[in-house]
Amino acid sequence: MTEDGQPWTPIGQNDAITWPELEGLFRRKNLQAVEDYLAYLSQHGITCLRLMLEYAQVQHRYFEKPAGTFNPRMVQLWDDLFALCAKYGLRILLTPYDTFWMWIKWKNHPYNKSLGGPCAGRGQWLLCRDTMEAIKARLTFVVERWGGSGVLFAWDLWNEMHPAHMGNSSANFSAAATELSEHVRNLELRLYGRSHPQTVSIFGPILHTHPDTADTIFRHPLLDFASTHFYDAKTIDYPKNTVDSAIKVGELVREALEHAPENRPFFDSEHGPIHLFKDKKHTLAPEFDDEYFRHIQWAHLASGAAGGGMRWPNRHPHTLTPGMRVAQKNMTGFLELIDWSTFKRKNLNQEIKVSQPSFSVFGCADGQQAVVWLLRKDALYQRKRLMNPTATPLSVEVQVPGIQDGRYQITTWNTLEGNMREQFEIEVQNGSCSFTVPEVRTDVAIAVVKK
Repeated sequence: MTEDGQPWTPIGQNDAITWPELEGLFRRKNLQAVEDYLAYLSQHGITCLRLMLEYAQVQHRYFEKPAGTFNPRMVQLWDDLFALCAKYGLRILLTPYDTFWMWIKWKNHPYNKSLGGPCAGRGQWLLCRDTMEAIKARLTFVVERWGGSGVLFAWDLWNEMHPAHMGNSSANFSAAATELSEHVRNLELRLYGRSHPQTVSIFGPILHTHPDTADTIFRHPLLDFASTHFYDAKTIDYPKNTVDSAIKVGELVREALEHAPENRPFFDSEHGPIHLFKDKKHTLAPEFDDEYFRHIQWAHLASGAAGGGMRWPNRHPHTLTPGMRVAQKNMTGFLELIDWSTFKRKNLNQEIKVSQPSFSVFGCADGQQAVVWLLRKDALYQRKRLMNPTATPLSVEVQVPGIQDGRYQITTWNTLEGNMREQFEIEVQNGSCSFTVPEVRTDVAIAVVKK
């Protein structure tokens, strides 16, 4: 919820200060183009951008150079970006370091001891006391300059925390998260009397090689919400069709929510066809990518996560397509059907029953509301890659467990066009919430709300 009590959902994606749509910020080369872009995002229902304070792929976007000296051009860039986001009602999920490129190009990074920085080796980032003090000094600067702004949605205190950042051991995960969290929260409370939400992100597959990291990522008592990065080698990273990746997202959301304490929000803050793009040097065709994107975001939302997830573009150029922006806007229309301030949802992907085995089911509910998304598995064409919009329609009966008795409004939603298909009422008796959705060719979203 916002500071004035209104429901708020993170709809957005990863962006970067060096990518085409924001590159005009640096040295104020083209602020008008950046403003036009942010206005466009606002018009499409975007509420949140995930951004890294610096982008270390190139050497002229370091936030400090040398270490401890804050780059005035970068400070100006962020002053301008915060002001423009405030103008268009956009918020930022901010993470202080681009750990991916910082790792790869460590020889050039100002924190490298050989360049006068505090750290002797990249494997010591979160163990070296001098480096931790430098990290906290950066966070202090940002809190003092921009921490009073509502533009700052939340802190991703460390991007993709990894055992490699701390001596190839996960033993220090909790201690590192605690130190960063307490530093930021105590400073914000002292300066502003309130603090922003906090998370620590992780590259999802690390949870399988180092399962103990889940204690920090999902259950750390000082963190406010959980976030992971959905990268699955066989589906999301290298999609062969637009269905399997959505099914995997549903599985990953359920797994994450089972890890997290009750009512702790969760969302994926990075996903995309990274292997296909980075290793295979292939950019997906827009028609395919738009559907892949749309399916992933609905699988994410309906499974009980917050919003539609945060795509890492993995396109050339590094931008989302116009079709993806339409998909985001179309989701925002559906969000208005649910009272999110009271919706204490639980994942029901496996518990919701349907009469047609041709559908994959994604859903979440509490006693008085439910969100369901049904995706056809048998309607792929064009070498079984895309959904067939002329597939023979199927009517499907849906049974949602755990719904209280009473009168309910059922709204079905066309996710491609972003409008209502049908709206009708049913009576739930003896805990049986059952209804039929007619003529589904590819997919349909459903809102169930007590009258």
